[in-house]
Amino acid sequence: MAAEPVEVPYTELAAELLHAVIESFVLREGTDYGEREFSLEDKVARVVAQLKRGEAKIVFDPESSSVTIVVGHHSI
Repeated sequence: MAAEPVEVPYTELAAELLHAVIESFVLREGTDYGEREFSLEDKVARVVAQLKRGEAKIVFDPESSSVTIVVGHHSI
């Protein structure tokens, strides 16, 4: 039986680990932010704001032992 992904409350992660998870997500997501370029720190700050507003979730996948961030209306 496959293990289900688990939501990890961002408040449960140490600040350094949270930053590393968000930075890794931002670097691999490749989202087009339009004509304006955003720095890495700007992008990280945007994801932090989404986490705080409940618009994004940190998800741990036990099958692959990986962590990702799900943004928007996706469910885990």
